[in-house]
Amino acid sequence: MARGIPSQVIRHFRAVPMFGSVSKRGIRSIVSAATEIDVRAGRTLVQQGGSDRDLFVIMSGTAEVTKDGKRIATLRPGDFFGEMALLHKAPRMATVTARTDMALMVLGAREFQVVVEREPAIARRLLEAMAQRVRSTERGAISH
Repeated sequence: MARGIPSQVIRHFRAVPMFGSVSKRGIRSIVSAATEIDVRAGRTLVQQGGSDRDLFVIMSGTAEVTKDGKRIATLRPGDFFGEMALLHKAPRMATVTARTDMALMVLGAREFQVVVEREPAIARRLLEAMAQRVRSTERGAISH
């Protein structure tokens, strides 16, 4: 199945900053492990305080991130969210709502673990992004 992934899908994933340094084989592993979903504008993707542990990568569309009812960021294609809950079993820190119709790739915790074992570059990129978000949060705003 992984070999049958169209080259434009591989190129699209390589354009996502989190996956930019991942090998073609690794991208195939990610795409094979992920589930693609389409959502309508207005749908809540994750709820602050929730206990789900999925990682989302935005393929198209935009989403709004709110914390305690205040908008803190807008997410666009190539952005991802859910990494904190994925790596640490703690409640979601913010709510993410689709502002437009969206296409997302979703990786569950188990699938993500398998991919990271095959492609350590993903783990490094995820840790870099988390550190940047923590610093931005300490300054009072998430940068996006």
